[in-house]
Amino acid sequence: MRVALIYPPTCDPTAPYLAVPMLTGFLRTNGVEVLPIDANVEAFDFLLRPAPLSALAGQIEQRLRALEERPALDHTEQLAYAALFRARGDARAVPGAIAEAVAILRDPERFFDPEHYARAVDTIDAALRVVSAAYHPLRLDFTAYRTPFALLTPDEIARDAAPERDPFDGYLRDDLIPRLRKAGAGVIGLSVCFPGQLQPAYAFALKLKQALPEAHLTVGGPAITQLLIRLRGPDLARALGPFDSAVVFEGEHSLLALVRALEAHGAAGQGQPRGQGTDRAPAADLARVFAGLPNIVHRDRLLGAKYLPGHASEDLRVLPPPDFEGLALDRYFAPRLVLPYDPTRGCYWGKCTFCHYGLAEVGTASYRERPVEAMLAHLRALSQRHGTRYFYFSQDSVAPKTLLKLSAALAESGLDLAWATDLKPEKYLTAERAQVLRRGGAVACALGVESGSPRVLGLIDKGAPVEVVGEVIDRLDAAGIAVEAMCFTGFPTETAAEALQTIDFLDARRDQVASFIVGEFDLTHGALVAQDPARFGIEQVWQVEGDQLGTGLFYREAVPSKSGDDPARVDQALDQLAAGWLLRRYPWAGSLSTAHTVFYYQRYGKGVLRALARRVRGGVIGARAVTVAARFDLAVAARAEEAEARIWNHLVRELRQVSRDAYQALAAELPAQRPRARRYRIAAGEVPVAVTAAAAKRPAKGRRPSHRVNALR
Repeated sequence: MRVALIYPPTCDPTAPYLAVPMLTGFLRTNGVEVLPIDANVEAFDFLLRPAPLSALAGQIEQRLRALEERPALDHTEQLAYAALFRARGDARAVPGAIAEAVAILRDPERFFDPEHYARAVDTIDAALRVVSAAYHPLRLDFTAYRTPFALLTPDEIARDAAPERDPFDGYLRDDLIPRLRKAGAGVIGLSVCFPGQLQPAYAFALKLKQALPEAHLTVGGPAITQLLIRLRGPDLARALGPFDSAVVFEGEHSLLALVRALEAHGAAGQGQPRGQGTDRAPAADLARVFAGLPNIVHRDRLLGAKYLPGHASEDLRVLPPPDFEGLALDRYFAPRLVLPYDPTRGCYWGKCTFCHYGLAEVGTASYRERPVEAMLAHLRALSQRHGTRYFYFSQDSVAPKTLLKLSAALAESGLDLAWATDLKPEKYLTAERAQVLRRGGAVACALGVESGSPRVLGLIDKGAPVEVVGEVIDRLDAAGIAVEAMCFTGFPTETAAEALQTIDFLDARRDQVASFIVGEFDLTHGALVAQDPARFGIEQVWQVEGDQLGTGLFYREAVPSKSGDDPARVDQALDQLAAGWLLRRYPWAGSLSTAHTVFYYQRYGKGVLRALARRVRGGVIGARAVTVAARFDLAVAARAEEAEARIWNHLVRELRQVSRDAYQALAAELPAQRPRARRYRIAAGEVPVAVTAAAAKRPAKGRRPSHRVNALR
């Protein structure tokens, strides 16, 4: 039985991710024929081309014309009008510029020209805005895929999967489905690692199920695991949706057992019960196939769906290395290949109270390591096979002692690899040991700094006082390693003064920190904070009624942490700090833990993002300003976005229920917008400016990046 393993959008298209190669290596070692597909990079490579973007530009104009023919705009039409009009400048430029932008990112010379690079990145970002506007109310980037009612119910999932609402539909129809049909895959597995992949994965599954009804469709990965293990019975069956089965927790042995069971029973294609659009065997047959297999979610006649709990963690010591053969390694948006490798899995610390990461029910997965000798052999073989010296050690958090041993072995081997990784700052990392990491090939280490407030660090249970964190930053920097600082504000009970301590901590080490992120706290189901909220000053935790998959989690603190504490002061201080670096959104150079940033460190040194902060202008390739007429005032339409935020706040935090009907009832109460003709100057990468005598003398405003999310995945 041939197995196709698919990594769906939306994620980083600059380098492969580890999930599919790890499963591929394990299945192939056990004699299973595997077709690996990175549909993320393939779909974006398919979409970010002149012809598709020209079609989307026409779609934007067509939708605008339809709105301008209306006598008035209701609330949702005002939102659409504002989004479509803002994208007009981008839509005029990117079809003719996108090929050059993508070529620059793959060019080993122009990629390293900071101005060429900036223009390429700005052009691709503009292209994503065009895609989002053409499919409004979609918001799409390389970390997220969002619509207002995304993932609330199976009906909403199906609605967002409709061809007219799905930008990846053409890739599936014209490329992926014909390839899978030709390959004759009996099992098709989707690996869903990040929340931004959930809706695209469900959309893929709905269409694959319709086009290839005889294939068994399964799904696994951290994001889908964290969703499914919280559900039971009918709720679990509802979340399984178009999939015939799911693999929860780490998937190597469970996926192999699923494949063997299907082979033994000749059961490929047996999935949904009769009456759901196929003539396949009833769910009871599939339940018998999977009887006794741990961690396989399947439908059950009595319960709706169930799975037998089993192991959550693999023995990493006996697993083969990731296998990248068969992936389209030449299609990544980068001039060189960076391969991920997992020397360890899980987190050796495992105590941070905010964290729910990896394939674990609560907190993080248990910590395991490969033997250092195996790590060295794997890295040597992968480097030689794929002609690259660049690696990212991808794991939750590697123990510093183990990383030191691997670095010493790499230094002695003469392999001359260049690598980066995420690291917990520990007192163990002395100046001498930092030098060993550098000699072993370390280019960059992203440190979990989290907060500069001692009290908040205590609540987080990070295990290292802020003084130690500062010392580790200084030591790694002195050794020539680029230090990236991962921080966030908004932890429950944190005050604005404590948030400013984090910014002051970074400011005091602006010459030692190569790059940073200051995100905002988000509560997740499996974090220790959510398990014991009262301990952290949280008065209530809730999910909204109508969220059938339970993807949203909300909370209210007993004493609001910053609502009366001038949070604008924190954002202003952050903006002032960020001006000292060239920070960009993930996954571009200027974001954390990314291939492009590592390349720039390697070429120009660890201080490159500070050196370029005020030198690079960028801009969309081929951007030209023009003046266009608008039948409706954009300023009025923009105010609809403020009203939209109030609607959702009311639904989520006051009514605590969300549905399309409830939303529409509130939207219907808002005033319609009457025509008021204006003229605007538009250009790619700029906010439309009303043409008046005063405005004509002012330069257009560029789109201001958010330093809050420059590297969030």
